[in-house]
Amino acid sequence: MKTLKEATVKIQGMSCRSCVSKIEGAISALGAEGHVKFEQGTVEVRFDESKVQIAEIEEAIRKKGYNVGA
Repeated sequence: MKTLKEATVKIQGMSCRSCVSKIEGAISALGAEGHVKFEQGTVEVRFDESKVQIAEIEEAIRKKGYNVGA
């Protein structure tokens, strides 16, 4: 069984709860798991590095219209 990598990604631009579903859906579409913490402005992601990289996850979030990073 592969060990999943975990990371926390800072997200800017979330304005409502529907943002949570958009972001989690984008992460899920890549085969990763994401749990948005709306109040903290972050998403905790778990992913298999042999299938997807953190840069791809961040790009999927950007494509939904959000800023990623500090």
